[in-house]
Formats: sequence, C-alpha cells, structure tokens
Amino acid sequence: MLDYHLHLWPHGERDRQPRVEELAAYWDRARSAGVTEIALTEHLFRFRQADALLGGWWEEEGGDPALRASAASYWQRHVGADLDEYVATVLDAKAAGLPVALGLEVDYYRGRMDQVAALLSGYPFDVLLGSVHWLGPWLFDDLSDEVAQAEWGRRGVEAAWDAYTEALCELAASGVCDVLAHPDLAKVAGHRPPDLHDRYQRMAEAAGAHGMAAEVSSAGWRKPALEAYPAPELLERFCALGVPVTTASDAHGLGDVADRAGELAGLVRGAGYGSLTAFRARQPVKVDIGAGGPGATFRPG
Repeated sequence: MLDYHLHLWPHGERDRQPRVEELAAYWDRARSAGVTEIALTEHLFRFRQADALLGGWWEEEGGDPALRASAASYWQRHVGADLDEYVATVLDAKAAGLPVALGLEVDYYRGRMDQVAALLSGYPFDVLLGSVHWLGPWLFDDLSDEVAQAEWGRRGVEAAWDAYTEALCELAASGVCDVLAHPDLAKVAGHRPPDLHDRYQRMAEAAGAHGMAAEVSSAGWRKPALEAYPAPELLERFCALGVPVTTASDAHGLGDVADRAGELAGLVRGAGYGSLTAFRARQPVKVDIGAGGPGATFRPG
C-alpha cells in the first residue's frame, strides 16, 4: 500500500520549516498500517514562490466580489513557507533512508499551467498531484466558509458538477501533473446530481487519454461526502480504461496518516486492480497493493 498524499500543516496553521523528524513520525505511523511508501505533497499555494507567480489569480477570474474576497483571504492565510526549504527537508529524509517520495499538490490555474510547469521544472520531484479545489474564485470545498457554501445553492449542483468536470479534464490535458487527486472532489459537501454517468466517463477518458494516474483516497470518508474518492463507479471506469491508481489519506496531521488503508486496499482490488503505481522522478513504478495491515516492508522500485 501507498500513502501518496500527505501534508505537514493543517489548514489554518501558519506554515513553518518542516523537520525530518516529522517525516519519520509520518513514516512510522504509515508503516504500522501496512504502507510501504509515503509521498509528501504539500499544497503549492502555501509557498512564497507560488505567491510571487500566481497571487491574485482570483481577480483575473472576475465574478462575485464576495467570492473573490473569500479566495484572497484563504490564500493569504496559507502562504508563507519556502519551497526550497521544503524540498531540502524531504531530500534529507530520503538520504536518511526513509521511503518518502518528494511531491506537491498542484491546483488548476486556468490559463496559467505553463507558468506553473516552468516554476516546478527545476526541482527533483517524484510525483505531482493535480487538484481542482476552486471554480473561478469559488473555493467550493472550503466547508468552513459561509460565502463559499452558500454558492452551492445559488449556482446549482448540476452546473457546479459540469464546471468541475470541465476543469478536471483541462487539468489532465495540461500535462503538468501525474495523478488526479481526489478526482470527484465536487461531492465533498455532500451535493451530487442524480446522474453522474457521463461526467464520470469524461473524467476517466481524460485521465486515460493524457497518461495520468488517479488517486483512491480515504479523505472523503472524513467529509460530508461520506464516501471515498473516487466513487466505486468512477473507480471501475478508471480500471476499465487502464488508468493506474495510487492510494492516499490526504492527511493534514499525524492522526490521519494511512487512514483506512485496509479499506482502500479492498476498494482497489474490488474495482479490478492488481497493483498500485508509485513514482520515481515522475516515472511510474508498479508496486504491490498489499493487505493494508501491519508488517509490510519497503521494496525500492
């Protein structure tokens, strides 16, 4: 098993210099749950280098001033860490023998993904997760923001899912990232249209056409969605189209590392998968699914 989506800083906490000891604690917890490798994938938007390049993107999107103000506030609360220091810490952890991949979670910035690719090209990343957390200036998955959550009623569930699906497909087509993180995140607040078949097919086809993997994440069980990402039907469509998968907890603290690893193993097997895909220097490597239980060992790719 893998835990290929891990954050060191909770949302709302000011960023600080990570320490190798923190990564070692993450690994110890993951190993006890049967995970054989972890990936540190902090949000790109939390780093000053991203702020210098992308800060203010919400103003370019136009739309509701209240949503733009909400996006600006969220961004400003989170930015502050240094990307070079983050990378150096993960490389130090690797040098110490920890089975950790160097990654980032990269949001979709409409019309700006070539700039994002240029920023990241000079770093020795193993894996880049691609995410859609906002639709224009609407941070639809910020469950604590009243303005953002009220937008569900104003916009409508069908329109929101259409916009999300389009953005996810555009992200896949950009070629910037390796894995679609929590690919049906639009269900995070519990809102689903009655028919998702065509949208699921578009997501799966986009991943397959552009050589991306998809993430199977336990985080949805901890949200109002009350379901892992992706939904079983979408996971089966990924499998049918030959889209490889990773597994993840999307933890923002030690307590959720490797959350429900055993249940994730059951999900991927049940969908028809016989292996998972890890990454080395952004190249895929097949690994065992494992049992998601204690006693697993790391096998270098």
